[in-house]
Amino acid sequence: MNTETARLRVKTWICAVVVVFSNVFGNFFMKRGMPPQLSTPVEYITVLFRPWVSLGVLLMILWMLSRMALLSWADLSYVLPVTSVGYVLVALAGRIWLHEQITARRWTGIVLIMAGVALVGGRTAPRTAGAGQ
Repeated sequence: MNTETARLRVKTWICAVVVVFSNVFGNFFMKRGMPPQLSTPVEYITVLFRPWVSLGVLLMILWMLSRMALLSWADLSYVLPVTSVGYVLVALAGRIWLHEQITARRWTGIVLIMAGVALVGGRTAPRTAGAGQ
């Protein structure tokens, strides 16, 4: 592996971590700050100014920008499976911090997602030769 390939791999993994965690915590904080019911469009706008919801929105903006950056240099077929580990972390965050109930069927789905991530992300190069050109 040459220096440029190693640099790309490190850059890709760092950005993938930012994508995953900004998505997980963005969704978590938005859920934490949302009231049980919103009945009018004005309430949806005013809830944006609650501290937890605002933090969640900012993290989701970071998620989108970092995901765009990651997709600019890594293959879509690599990025989506690797960043799908976020689905697992969202379920765990909901279970641990929001005390949500997760059924055996959902846990099975989580295990399948992790198996897919392991298959795709393990030894696959983040960029195939000549991709996007």
